Amino acid sequence: MPDATVQERFRSAVLRRSFRKDFPAAVRGEGVYVWDADGNKYLDLAGSAAVNFIGHGVPDISAAMAKQAAQLEFVHTSQFTTPIAEEYAAELLAFAGQHFRGGAVYFTCGGSESIETALKLARQYQVEIGQTARHQILSRQQSYHGSTLGALSVSGNKRRREMYLPMVREFSHVGMPYCYRCAFACTDGCRNCGQQYAAELDRAIEITNGEAAAFIFEPVSGATLGAVVPPPGYLLAVAEICRHHGVLLIADEVMTGMGRTGRNFAVEHWFAKDGLGQERNAQDGNVVPDILVTAKGLSSGYAPLGAVIASQRVVDAIAAGSGAFLHGFTYNAHPISLAAGRAVLQHLQAKKLVEAADSSRSGSPATHFKQALESLRTEEVVGDVRGIGLLWAVEFVADKPTKRPFPPDQTFAGHVAAAALKRGLLVYPMQGCIDGLSGDHLLLAPPAVITPDQIAWSVDQLSASIREAK
Repeated sequence: MPDATVQERFRSAVLRRSFRKDFPAAVRGEGVYVWDADGNKYLDLAGSAAVNFIGHGVPDISAAMAKQAAQLEFVHTSQFTTPIAEEYAAELLAFAGQHFRGGAVYFTCGGSESIETALKLARQYQVEIGQTARHQILSRQQSYHGSTLGALSVSGNKRRREMYLPMVREFSHVGMPYCYRCAFACTDGCRNCGQQYAAELDRAIEITNGEAAAFIFEPVSGATLGAVVPPPGYLLAVAEICRHHGVLLIADEVMTGMGRTGRNFAVEHWFAKDGLGQERNAQDGNVVPDILVTAKGLSSGYAPLGAVIASQRVVDAIAAGSGAFLHGFTYNAHPISLAAGRAVLQHLQAKKLVEAADSSRSGSPATHFKQALESLRTEEVVGDVRGIGLLWAVEFVADKPTKRPFPPDQTFAGHVAAAALKRGLLVYPMQGCIDGLSGDHLLLAPPAVITPDQIAWSVDQLSASIREAK
C-alpha cells in the first residue's frame, strides 16, 4: 500500500492520472513554452503529448472560437448541420488529398472517439455491401489506438490493456517492423523483414476465414513503440494484401497527421509518383487508406477534436444502402471545436508549418531537430535515435553492444524526464517498447515553430538529463 501521507499530500478534487506525484499548475502558453503558477518556464519538447503543432497561444485560434461561440455554441447533429461543419469538412477533405475526393468527414471530440467511429464504420461498410460475416478488426502488436474499450481491443500496448482484458473483445494482433530490434536476420535495411511482417498479416486474414473487416495501423508508430518508421516496401505490401482480401485499410493518424511528419498525413510518404510528379492511383502502388483517423494536431490542442475521413467508396456504400450511419456522440461536430480546427488548418497552411516539419527539407526546423538529436548517440545509454519530421524517439539501453534494456522497475525514462523537468524541459517518457514491459524511450514532438536556438538548448538539456539519470 502507498504511504497514506503521500496520498494526502497529492490529493485533489480532480481525479488525476496519479495519486503519487504532484502536478504543477499550468497557467499560460506561448510558442514552444508553458509557464506554471510559480512562474517556472518549460520548453514543450513533447508538444503536450504530440498534440500541439502550431505552438501555444496563437490569438487567431481563440478569436475564431470566441466568434463561433458568440454566434452559435451548439446544436445536435440529429437536428442540424452548421456552416462551420460543412466548410471545414470540405477544406479537410482537400487537405487529405485527391484520393479522398467525394468522401466525407465525421467529427468527434478526440482520438479514441475517432477510432471507435472508424471501427464501426468499417463494420457497417462490410454489412452494406453484403459481407455480413466480416466483423474482425486486425491490428499490430506494440500499437496504441486509444483508451476506450473498442480502441483497446485493437491496441497492442500491454501495460494499458492488461487490467481491462476481461472486458475487451480480442482479435488478432500481428507483428510490426522494429528495425533496431528486428526479429529476423535481415541484412538489407529491413526490406526483407518488412515483407515477412506483411506476410503475417496475410496469414492472419486467411485464418479469419472471411471474417476480417479491416486492418488498422499507425503509419509511423506513436508513443508505445516510439516513432518507428516502417522499412521500404512494408506498407505497400500491407495495402496490397488488404485490397486482395477485401479488407478495409484504416490509417490511425491521430498522432502523425496534420503535418507532424512533414506531410499533410504520414501515409503520403508512401505515395508513388508518376513521371510528371502526380500521385498515381492506389492500383499503381500507393498506400491509400479507406479510412483515415486524425485528432491531436487537428486542433493543436486548442479544443477537443478528432475526425474520421472516409473515402468515397465507404461513404457511397452507406448512402446507397441503409442511408444512415448507425453511430453518434452528443458532441460530435461541436461548432466551437470545429472553429478551432478550421482556424488551425488555415494557420498551419498560411505559415507553411507542414514544410517546417519536413526533415528532408534543407534548413527546416525538422532538419535542425534531426541533426541535433543525432548527437545523443554518443551518450553511453542511448541505443537508438529514430523518427521522421517532428516525431522522434530516443531509446535507452543498459548495454549498447547487446541492446540490453534497463530493468522495468528502474523506470529509467521516467528518471530522465524528471531530470529534464527540473531543467525546464518537457519530454514524453514511455516504457515497454520491447515487449510491453521492458524498454525505455522518450517521445519528442515539438511544435513546428521551434527555432534552431531552442533546439540546441533542448538537446543540451536532454543530454545533461540523460547523464544525471544514469
